[in-house]
Amino acid sequence: MTNIRVGLEAGRRWVFATAIDWPGWCRRGRGEQAALDALIGYAGRYADVAGASFSPGELEVVGQVPGNSITDFGAPDRPGPWDDEPLGPAEAGRLTGLLEACWRYLDSVLSTAPEALVKGPRGGGRDRDAIADHVREAERTLMCVKAGTRIPPRTPWDRQRAALTAALRDGAPGGTWPARYIIRRGAWHVLDHAWEIEDRIPAGG
Repeated sequence: MTNIRVGLEAGRRWVFATAIDWPGWCRRGRGEQAALDALIGYAGRYADVAGASFSPGELEVVGQVPGNSITDFGAPDRPGPWDDEPLGPAEAGRLTGLLEACWRYLDSVLSTAPEALVKGPRGGGRDRDAIADHVREAERTLMCVKAGTRIPPRTPWDRQRAALTAALRDGAPGGTWPARYIIRRGAWHVLDHAWEIEDRIPAGG
């Protein structure tokens, strides 16, 4: 078992802990230790996504970047120096494969969850189909664009994903964000909503 490299994004309200080499394994907390504890707490759920290759060791914090207003809103939004590390074809393929695993996990959740989900204490929260539309559109208008791939509206989701993964496996040479950051930011978004759906399925549903 090898140590898990973790990068921190620290805002005034939230701190995000991200497993740099395991896209999608990223959680937040009210402070550094709370974020690390949350990350550890989700190791089992992430293992269900990543599969047999995932064998986590001790967490090793390798750096921290300052957050911003989006961090404090509740989403990671700052690349770190680790995202600029050279990305060879083998590692690009591995990381992109983990993003694809996150997509497959979301698809399985969407296929079994009821359309209506439990609302928050104030009656808020999207239902299943609205979450799916949100994830798909965020990938088209943000992740694909930052990877240098323009996708027309209403492109089937599988074709949109295929275009994005092709760019990422190539290192996103025409992109404006590092490929590593696009992958981990996109994987976080997919799993965050997949787990949200699971946690909001009505009892007995």
